[in-house]
Amino acid sequence: MKNLILIRHAKSSWDKPVIDKDRELTERGKNDAILVSKESRVLLEDHFVLFSSNARRALETATIFAANYSLPLNEIIVNEDLYTFDENQLEIVIKSLNNDLENVILFGHNAALTNFVNKFGDIFIENVPTSGLIWIKFNNPKWSILKKGIIQKILFPRDLKYE
Repeated sequence: MKNLILIRHAKSSWDKPVIDKDRELTERGKNDAILVSKESRVLLEDHFVLFSSNARRALETATIFAANYSLPLNEIIVNEDLYTFDENQLEIVIKSLNNDLENVILFGHNAALTNFVNKFGDIFIENVPTSGLIWIKFNNPKWSILKKGIIQKILFPRDLKYE
């Protein structure tokens, strides 16, 4: 059995003239990441390994989640191949994970996340929003033979804001 939690990076800023990989989080993005990470902490009964895209916004999001999950920040594994907007590339990365890993959290980008979820999940998601979390459970012994899984949890910031 494999557990995969996919988290889209938090809302990032377009205010500064920097390359895409260097965009930082907005205050709203930081607040949404804190909100979702605190709410989702109860999901982590088992140890999860965290992987992140090397984009600044994804790493900042992973750092917020790791801190709220009480996980050491130096345990976040940065994988340049997660800096992708293509679900096929994301699938390659996931299928190449070490089979010893049962529980994985990946911080990445859209449209790769939404399209991957719709290919491998059992519920259609129109769009995984920034700071959105999708947990898929796969009844597979190996990542390399990934088949359709069952979505265990959908957690979006808008569902946690009570105004």
